[in-house]
This record gives sequence, structure tokens and C-alpha cells, in this order.
Amino acid sequence: MSVQDPSKLLIVDDLPENLHALDALLRTEQCQVFQASSGDQALALLLDHEFALAILDVQMPGMDGFELAELMRGTERTRHIPIVFVSAAGRELDYAFKGYESGAVDFLYKPLDPDAVRSKVKVFVALDQQRRETRRQVAALERSRQEQEVLVRELNQTQQELQRSLRMRDEFMSLVAHELRTPLNTLFLESQMRSLQLRRGNAAAFNADQMEAMVRRDERQIKAMIRLIDDMLDVSRMRSGKLSIRPARVELMNLLERIVSDLSLQAASTGSTLALVPHPQVVGCWDEFRIEQVIVNLLTNALRYGCGQPVEISVLMDGDTVRVNVRDQGKGIEPADTERIFEPYERGARNGEPKGLGLGLYISRQLAVSHGGELRVDSRPGEGSTFSLLLPCSEQTVCAEADA
Repeated sequence: MSVQDPSKLLIVDDLPENLHALDALLRTEQCQVFQASSGDQALALLLDHEFALAILDVQMPGMDGFELAELMRGTERTRHIPIVFVSAAGRELDYAFKGYESGAVDFLYKPLDPDAVRSKVKVFVALDQQRRETRRQVAALERSRQEQEVLVRELNQTQQELQRSLRMRDEFMSLVAHELRTPLNTLFLESQMRSLQLRRGNAAAFNADQMEAMVRRDERQIKAMIRLIDDMLDVSRMRSGKLSIRPARVELMNLLERIVSDLSLQAASTGSTLALVPHPQVVGCWDEFRIEQVIVNLLTNALRYGCGQPVEISVLMDGDTVRVNVRDQGKGIEPADTERIFEPYERGARNGEPKGLGLGLYISRQLAVSHGGELRVDSRPGEGSTFSLLLPCSEQTVCAEADA
């Protein structure tokens, strides 16, 4: 036991000179002595402190030592405290028998033998120190056990995350191989057909119209591979913090009109249509290429999962924030999946076999956050989905200064 954590002793006597004498006899670095001149004072101290030993004078006015001991034994907090009675009365009064009957561990007669008192107190102080040290060790073991439980949970969680990462890696490699194989197979077959026509000397197969169709098909397959590679590179840049945003002055409605025009043929191929709700011009300070990337991702998903129904794009202003809503009328998203779909490599199979790597929504949300905005979804099964891109417009002055 350290000096900073001494055992506490309680001495109770109605005579101040007896209290001072006992205090001088017992006070050491290992013992902190508390004095009480009455039973009431002793009870108040017993409520505030945990004592290693209580030395009680038997004969006191008001509440005597036996009555105090009886109260101590009747209370859970104090019943374990060892009690030593002290009395100046003659042995013929048989106080010692009554004291032991009250639960005392010893009974001493005055005048006290200093060596005997110190020796007895030393035993109880050692027991108290041992008891508290054991309690500290038990508490330390319990803390250690709890820390081990936390560590085991963390290790299990890490193991699960590692297993998930391994599964995602295997799935990712399979997806990449599948997604690259489709355009590569098409290009390979096209090249084989052309080589066959050339070997046969069939130059008529390469007239202007046919050549233009071939070039368009090649461009589509090459763009598909480039888009796939760009998505993977974007994820890598985001995770390493190297994705660059180049803000400039952007007229949002003009950008949306161009995107809708570019995707109109794709919409028609799915049996759907794209409708941009008219809205006054909105000017903001954003990276136009990245905002276009987000909108194209949202519209492509809406066409893919919209069940051939019309897709609507609308713009709303809320103070310094602009909201771009992309609403489809497809099957909607289950509530449990509304956050999962924003994770990388997570794909929603809401309309047949899913396509792509499942990176579009993850990249789009990260790009929104990079602009100080958000990407949200509001969807219910059977009622379609609305993806909302929120962007701040308050940085227009910064762009204006940069343009100047």
C-alpha cells in the first residue's frame, strides 16, 4: 500500500485527551486517523468513509459504544468493519463478554498498553491493505477481461472485414474480366470479319455507310472500356486523396440540356424518354466535367432500372443550395439497400441482371461531397426512385474572382 492510499482508522471517545493520545499513538504513513467524540459523529463519518478498524469507548454519554456497535452491525455498509472496544471500567462488570457478544474482535482495558495497541492495529491495517489490493487486482483483471473482449470483437470484426474484402476482390476481378470481355469480344469479332473480307478481296464490304457503322460500333466498345478504367482510377484517386476538383463557372441548365440531348438515343433504346423540367438559369462554381459525370451516372441508372418508363430531371433552389432531382418510375429500392447501393462494388439487381462494377453511385456521392454537397435517394418499392444531387451555389464570387 502506498503512502498516498493509507488505511483509515476510526476512534470514538467522549474525552478529548483520550482521542489525542490514541491519535498520536496510531497515526503513521499507513494510517489515517478519524476522531469522533460521540456516537452521532461516528455514524456521520461511517457514512462518508471506509474504515479498516473502529476503536470504540464503551462508556459515553448518549449513545454508548455497545449501541453504536449494534447500529454498525445492522447496516450493510459498516457491518464488516472490525470493532475493538476500550473501557476504563473494572473487569468485574463483564463488559468484555458483552463486547464480544456485540461482534467485537477484541476488548482492551485502560490504561492501554501502547505496544499491544499498535500491534493489534497493525494486523488490521495489513488485512485492510491486503483486502483493498486484492480488490484492485480483481478490478484490474475485470478491466483486462473487458479489454480482451473488446479486442476479440475488434479482431472478429477485422477478420470479417478482411474476408469481405477478399470476397469483394474476387468478385471485382470477375466483374472486371466480364465487363472488359464484352467490348473486347465485340472488337475481336469485328476485326475477324474485316480480315476475312480483306482476304476474300471483298472491298464492297467497306463502303462509306458500312465503314461509318463499323467506326461507331468500335467507338462504343472503346468508350465502354475507357469508362470502366476511368471508374477504377477514380476510386483509387478518391481513396488516396488525389482526386482533383477544378471548379469554374458553370451554367447548370445548359449542362443538363446537353446531357439530356446526348442520352436521348440511349433512352429511346430502352423504350424510355428523358424530360427536363424547365427552370430559370442556375450558375454555380463547380467542376463541370465531374458534375456531368454524376448526372450521367444518375440518368444511366434511371434508364437501366426504370422499366422503360419516362425519367424526369428537375431543378429546385433552396437558399444557396441547388437540388437536381432524377426521378424514375421503376421498381424502387428496398429500405435496407438505400445506403448499401452507395458502397463500392455494390450493384442493385432491380431490373434483371445488373451491369457494371457497381462504382457509379459510390463515385457520384464522393464527387458530390468533394463539391461540398450531398447525394441522396428517396425510394419505396413499387414507387420508383428519386436521386437528389445537392450543390452549394454560394461560391460564385470565388469563381468570378478566379475568372478575373
